[in-house]
Formats: sequence, structure tokens, C-alpha cells
Amino acid sequence: MLSDALKREIESHIHEPEHRAAACTEALRIVQRERGWIDDESIRDIAEFLTMTPHELDGVATFFNLIHRRPVGRNVIRICSSVSCWVLGYDKLRDALQKKLEIKPGQTTADQRFTLIPNQCLGCCDHGPALMVNGDLHRDVDPDRLDDVLNRYA
Repeated sequence: MLSDALKREIESHIHEPEHRAAACTEALRIVQRERGWIDDESIRDIAEFLTMTPHELDGVATFFNLIHRRPVGRNVIRICSSVSCWVLGYDKLRDALQKKLEIKPGQTTADQRFTLIPNQCLGCCDHGPALMVNGDLHRDVDPDRLDDVLNRYA
């Protein structure tokens, strides 16, 4: 069930009542911020609130890589896997992350601290390799600096 507070916040993003579904991405973000991820029940509740089908909303949720359809750790690491970052050392950074965290892309650490997700582009091709932890962008990340970056996220 969506709480009244969540409904009010979602409602504030509905600018044309006849087009409630236009607020679906913002609704997904609002609910995810509260719950950490979007489960099937949330899809049904949001879809009903926005007068959409669950299938339509799930299509939106699975399209956007910032919406999580399964549980994630407290900190989500998005490592840029674009061609630019690949050329600038993506493989070494990815390997260092996997070794340090003892997980593969798509997995979460045993302590639920980190989830590692490849991301096609973070938009800083001139400063790769890059990664984003939660909303914080880290550019020119060298595997030797990885501890400094990760230690910021307890």
C-alpha cells in the first residue's frame, strides 16, 4: 500500500489529471527512495494510483537503469562500461572492485553495503574510468584510489 504521504508527493508531480501516467517515472523514484527498490506490490499500487496497468508500469521500471526491481545494498555502485571508460581502464577498475567487494556485477555484498551494477555511460568520457556511488560521481578512478572512494560509504 502507498502511504498517504507517498500519494501526496506523487500527486504533486501530476500536472494534468487526464495524464496521470506521465508522472510514472517520478512516482517510481519516490517509492524507491522510501523502500530502496520497487517490488511487484509497489508496481501494482503505483499503477493503480496512476490509472495504468502493472504491465505498462513495469515496462517503464525495467527500461530505466536507475530503478531497481530487486533489492540492492545501501550503496549502489554504477561502474561506467562505455567505450571511452573501457579504453581508459574499465577492466582494471571492474576487476579491482570485484576482488575488493568479493562480488560480480549485479550482485550485493554479504553485509548489504554495496551493489555493483554496470552502467553504459555516466557522461564523463574525458575523465574515465568513472563510477557513481549513489548519486556521487567519481572520475578518473584508479584502482589504487578505490579504498579512498569506498571508505566514504559506511
